[in-house]
Amino acid sequence: MALGKKKQQLDPVAIAQAQREREDQEVQAAFQKGITALRDFIAPSSIEFSSTHFQLGTRFARTYYVYGYPRQVYTGWLSGMVNLDEVVDMSMYIYPVESQVVLENLRKKVTQLEAGIQIDNEKGRVRDPGKQAAILDAEEMRDKLQVGEERFFRFGLYFTIYGSTLEELEYVSHKVESMLGQQLIYSKPASSQQEQGLMSTVPQMTDKLQIRRNMSTGALSTSFPFTSADLTQENGILYGINMHNSGLVIFDRFSLENGNSVVFAKSGAGKSFTVKLEALRSMMFGTEIFIIDPENEYQRMCDAVGGAYVRLSLNSTTRINPFDLPQVVDSDEADNALRSNLITLHGLIRLMMGGAQAQMIGGNTTVMPVLTPSEEADLDAALIETYAKAGITNDPLTHSSIPPTIADLYDTLLHMGGNGPQLAQRLRKYTTGTFAGIFSQPSNININNPLVVFNIRDLEDELRPVAMYIVLNYIWNKTKSDMRKRILIVDEAWQLMKYEDSANFLFSLAKRARKYNLGITTITQDVEDFMGSRMGRAIVANASMQILLKQSASAVDVLADTFKLTSEERKRLSQFPVGQGLFFAGQNHVHIQVAASPTETSLITTSPDQIAQMEQAAEQGDFSAGQGTIDLSNRLYPGSV
Repeated sequence: MALGKKKQQLDPVAIAQAQREREDQEVQAAFQKGITALRDFIAPSSIEFSSTHFQLGTRFARTYYVYGYPRQVYTGWLSGMVNLDEVVDMSMYIYPVESQVVLENLRKKVTQLEAGIQIDNEKGRVRDPGKQAAILDAEEMRDKLQVGEERFFRFGLYFTIYGSTLEELEYVSHKVESMLGQQLIYSKPASSQQEQGLMSTVPQMTDKLQIRRNMSTGALSTSFPFTSADLTQENGILYGINMHNSGLVIFDRFSLENGNSVVFAKSGAGKSFTVKLEALRSMMFGTEIFIIDPENEYQRMCDAVGGAYVRLSLNSTTRINPFDLPQVVDSDEADNALRSNLITLHGLIRLMMGGAQAQMIGGNTTVMPVLTPSEEADLDAALIETYAKAGITNDPLTHSSIPPTIADLYDTLLHMGGNGPQLAQRLRKYTTGTFAGIFSQPSNININNPLVVFNIRDLEDELRPVAMYIVLNYIWNKTKSDMRKRILIVDEAWQLMKYEDSANFLFSLAKRARKYNLGITTITQDVEDFMGSRMGRAIVANASMQILLKQSASAVDVLADTFKLTSEERKRLSQFPVGQGLFFAGQNHVHIQVAASPTETSLITTSPDQIAQMEQAAEQGDFSAGQGTIDLSNRLYPGSV
């Protein structure tokens, strides 16, 4: 037995295997020595602390603590720090305090303050407003704590800033201190406690500085750091720069519930500039644009991109017949095409006869009718008979016939009984009178262009609402016949809101536009009149995107109540510089700066100084200002497709 065991121990195979295992272990140990752990990558080469800063490897840093706050803090006061374009490490420490302890301390504090005021009165000292305010705040806090409306906390805020050199560190320090100081929030470097400050701002939950401030639930909630919305999508167009975080606002309005938008701004605040910039950039992605231009602001842009510019005036040869029927593809729409146009014509005729204007009576909006019920019935019968004389009935097969005109309606009314002759006389100025021709003859336009501008500047004030109504109907018929992605821009929409029929028609378009891939942009500077109309408020409520630029003081309260603006947004709304405002997209909204390239600016600006400079440059032979026709695919954004 002993000899057998000895032979087994001296077995050459076992010895060789043991030797290989030892060699493998040695190789593995040598390999492990050469591996660099993750902490070796992230750890600095050295840390050197001084009284006012510390050096972390090759970087310099300084830790601050916040020790003073104003009596009132506003929501988002910390967003400037969070979105600062510098490297900042920030830590918040929140310690809940028992309400009973706080109530007892507040009771003692109120007693001390009241005693101090009484002593001042006895000694004839001047009243101290600070003590009075402190008593009011303490009493208010006691009431809220007692009913559980508020809780009490101890709040510590520390942050560490970095710089490549000491000079850069001083620059960032001054920048941060100034930013906080503007809001009456005071901070100090953690002198001789930079090591403790570093330990307090690294993510390991150790408060080494222990510098705290009492705060209630409401005050503490204002320090919520993530206050800025990010409106950057993969698809969409560039609207501007997000002033909260310096990001880009790239958005597709058709990704919302509907593609409608409203733009509110006072004159000169940049509303037309913003809308024209959106139109230019939308065209680059194949979106067709229709524009109703009441002030001749869009001609330069239209000419530059090869658009169609349609002038409507009594002296022009352009004609639009409101009796035209759409060539719709949808069978259901085709069956209702005549009926829908009859309803539209009812509103148009009422508008031509004076319009049903909305009036404020006793604080309520009252619509004064322009036609009696019997006149409405006679008008309806006359419209149907006028179409029938032209061979057009409810049968869609007859809709290809040549449509009648207002002159045919006038003739029908004149020869029918009842109220017909009287209604004909009220329409006479549009057939043979002062306003004859422009809307009483067959249409002579058939526009097939990605950008179409209808200019109504040269029309008389009485004809403008009528023209806008007819143009809207023409665009609507074209939209229903060919459902492409389109944007309709209605400038100075308040002119339509003055009349109940035109306001109803615009609201009807806004409600139905999504079905036909149409987005309606409504622009106005007369906010009070627009929002004072029931239909105006409905149009705003039906727009998923809103842009609010600088407003007059009288319009701020109206918009603040409509859009539920915060006190800070309300204050800024009347102080925005030109081109800045609030951009609402669904539930998100940001402070935006509209930004355009030099070429875009040359095409869309309405500034007299800039226009004069461009004209002077053109006279001198310098065409770099963007004059002439351009190719949108490579001039606005070089290198784009």
